[in-house]
Amino acid sequence: MPPPTRSTDGARDPRPAAAACRPWGAAGTQSSFEDMGTPLREATFVVVDLETTGAGPGAHAITEIGAVRVRGGIVDDEFSTLANPGAPIPAQITLLTGITNAMVATAPPLAEALAAFLAWSRRSSPADGGAAGPILVAHNARFDVGHLRGAARALGLPWDEPRVVDTLALARRAWSRADVPNHRLGTLASFVGSPTRPTHRALDDARATVDVLHAALEALAPLGITHVEDLSTAADPVPAKRRAKAHLADPLPHAPGVYQFRSPAGQALYIGSASDLRRRVRSYFTAAEKRGRIARMLDTAVSVRHIETPTEIEARVRELRLIAELDPPLNRRSRAPQRQPWLRVAQGRGGLGPRLALTTALPTDDAPEAVGPFPSRASGLEAQRAAESVLRLSAWDGTDLRQASVHDSPADARTARQALAGRIDLVAAPILERVAALAERERYEEAGAWTSRLRSLLLGARRAETARPLLACPHLIAARRREAGGWELVAVRWGKLAGSLVSPPGADPRPYVDDLRATAQVVDRPERVGQAASVEETLLLASWVLDDGARLVEVDGDPSVLAWPIGAAARHQRVIDAG
Repeated sequence: MPPPTRSTDGARDPRPAAAACRPWGAAGTQSSFEDMGTPLREATFVVVDLETTGAGPGAHAITEIGAVRVRGGIVDDEFSTLANPGAPIPAQITLLTGITNAMVATAPPLAEALAAFLAWSRRSSPADGGAAGPILVAHNARFDVGHLRGAARALGLPWDEPRVVDTLALARRAWSRADVPNHRLGTLASFVGSPTRPTHRALDDARATVDVLHAALEALAPLGITHVEDLSTAADPVPAKRRAKAHLADPLPHAPGVYQFRSPAGQALYIGSASDLRRRVRSYFTAAEKRGRIARMLDTAVSVRHIETPTEIEARVRELRLIAELDPPLNRRSRAPQRQPWLRVAQGRGGLGPRLALTTALPTDDAPEAVGPFPSRASGLEAQRAAESVLRLSAWDGTDLRQASVHDSPADARTARQALAGRIDLVAAPILERVAALAERERYEEAGAWTSRLRSLLLGARRAETARPLLACPHLIAARRREAGGWELVAVRWGKLAGSLVSPPGADPRPYVDDLRATAQVVDRPERVGQAASVEETLLLASWVLDDGARLVEVDGDPSVLAWPIGAAARHQRVIDAG
């Protein structure tokens, strides 16, 4: 049996694996060109220039096409042709370009010339191995690409929208007016020392544009413009000091994982997860990052620490754990999951009967008859008020809730536990009737308030319904097909990730299931919810393990715990979505 790819943290705390949810044997897909993070030296550029009649884009404007294919700073091929536009060339255009009506009279029709160029431009450099299409480059690309697109569509030629780079935008970013008086092609060609002087003839101008392109990329490299994916933001107004920090991403792999931005003192400032560590971290140093607090953090950060993981789901679990452990100042979610309250039925004090109560310490035995956790105590109180208005096990703030609806009758503790255990309809249905009656009497503010309370209750119920199957399951193994081949296997015990393993492509996954079962972390049944793992982790794993199409390989204990309750909160998705 080939060795598996395993992930561990310490002796026995494996990390999870994830991919698209597919049955055994489903085929994967190839990563996109953008996701691969191609260095500029490995990209192929087709630098193009056009001459036209001066008319707008269409079937009768282009008179000449010139292009140069370059890769790694070396010219690979050139293309040049006149084109008969089927329309006269104005005298002022001839004076500018030197192209006359007589010259294009014997030239190929525009449809033929354009088809030849498009076929030539789509051919990759031999060094590419056909892995990716070339990138189209032009000076003031809006003009040239607009004419190419317009002519292709007008003439019925196929137009596959290419990736486009505008050397005018790059030049404006690379050199200010203190460097050059303007950013015209002729001025820039002279400034960068191009041996070709632009002449308003297509091939000459394309050759000069090549030299401007190479010089601009060289000037922008210290600012972090080193990969193909950087080109889309190269002209963005990002402070040079911040963009220059993009090199912090260079040691990171193109793989899933967790990243930490660190301060000069070694403090974790911000923690995140990504399917591609290098690409995600690099994106922070472009205009794609618009959050002011994150931008200020980037100015402080001096390093990026990372943990590579086999899959994105593993990275997301790691992210939750590290945020809870390190409490970074810039992370706002999942910082204190232990303080999130649950709603349950509790025994009243002083011999009083049962009542609804919020608690942050929920015994495991009570989890099947509780809803939550709620993101805050305020939302928990809203949910409690909604439930109590129907169940009326006790008064709310000294007010007799029996006046809330004359049609409601008092509930006993058994009915209340049923409602919280999966039959949330017992509460939702009467409240929806109440809301409809209030709206009919045009008491819209009251109707809206009760709808908001019901929504808080439904959200807590939905979270409980999602987490319960894993919280009650002593052991399960689930599998997903990897895009690169092989299988990702995840073991979950009592709601905690207990182990993960990736089988090699082409290998029989069953021996690896046996291996995972034998090596997964031993997790004792916790005494309270959140003791073994945070509920956020359990919910995250539930979305991976119990998603439609995920393969449940084996389940210990009562498999009925994985069933969805009949009166589930999902039946009221309309109310949930209305918030």
